[in-house]
Amino acid sequence: MFLKISVNYPLVLKIALLAFFCLPFNQVNAEAEILIPAPPNLAASSYILLDADSERILAEKNADEVLPPASLTKIMTVYIAFRELSNNRLSLDEMVTVSEKAWRTPGSKMFIEVNKKVKVEDLLKGIVIQSGNDASVAIAEHIAGDERTFAEMMNQQAHRLGMSSTHFVNATGLPAPNEHYTTARDLALLTRALIREFPEYYRWDKEKEFTFNNITQKNRNTLLWRDESVDGVKTGHTEAAGYCLVASAKREDMRLISVVLGTKSKSARANESQTLLNYGFRFFETHKLYDADTILTTARVWKGASEVVNLGLADDMYVTISRRHYKEMKATTNVDLKLLAPVKSGDSLGAVNVMLRDKIITSKPLIALNSIEKGSFFQRAYDSALMLIK
Repeated sequence: MFLKISVNYPLVLKIALLAFFCLPFNQVNAEAEILIPAPPNLAASSYILLDADSERILAEKNADEVLPPASLTKIMTVYIAFRELSNNRLSLDEMVTVSEKAWRTPGSKMFIEVNKKVKVEDLLKGIVIQSGNDASVAIAEHIAGDERTFAEMMNQQAHRLGMSSTHFVNATGLPAPNEHYTTARDLALLTRALIREFPEYYRWDKEKEFTFNNITQKNRNTLLWRDESVDGVKTGHTEAAGYCLVASAKREDMRLISVVLGTKSKSARANESQTLLNYGFRFFETHKLYDADTILTTARVWKGASEVVNLGLADDMYVTISRRHYKEMKATTNVDLKLLAPVKSGDSLGAVNVMLRDKIITSKPLIALNSIEKGSFFQRAYDSALMLIK
């Protein structure tokens, strides 16, 4: 990867520098078009295909249309439970007493029994693998006291994750017209967070069956049998929602998330999801360019206790591009001119821009990796004079 440092030079000088430094890239046939076949037109109300690392959207249709999520709701239900586990407010061995409300909840069931105690781990597997509505209500009541309060927690997390078109009123996805809704885009955001934050629990999503109380039920995600790269995530169905599937697959170092809503059958949701995933893997590739907290460049700091600040990225930087064009990319760093102390670690002081054929395809803030305090009176006075000269 070619990294060139740019600091807002005059245009003529920039052109000269680009001609000198970027010659290896200009030798590529830059005039040739990058042709990518159009995304497939799926038989679904709404869909989206997202690269989990770069966050690039590879295909979408009606991705912001508000729709009922059915059992896809349970992705948020387990997301909250996983957060409770990670924050030591819940344990896998903890016992949950099944309420009559949980036992009576209609729809798909784990077949827990009223007043019996069930381990948290079993309830979570009953939600993830068996799509148990009864298990969803039981875990919601155990965490929040009642399902309504748990739904408020769901909405708080949705807001935190940027799911701007989502609202929950229950932990199951049972119909609540005009009150319980989401979008394909929001579900993709949620699924990405689930996979990235809780890999130790996400592994349950690829389990093909689970036995509880001597009853074995198979995972409803039929892609798990069809495509070995698929390792989740969740199916859903109600009359209003149609047949829905959030799927994720990883091939080599590339993970894609597909959300397909409103198909007409179980086979259709699997087929359309497979088509979408195959499109993404066939025509795109994802590369990790830079690690977080790694020094990419340095910058002069004026009037500080130190003259140099290290610059890098807050998060790993990935890029998704059409296949066979990796060598045509170049990266530049643009650093703010005349940085003045104090500088705090984490301050945004510029940007890293990645370009393909002279077009910026992704950009990330360039941050200070260390802090620089104000310099002494002598240092500040000296730098003030030096800045006037320069």
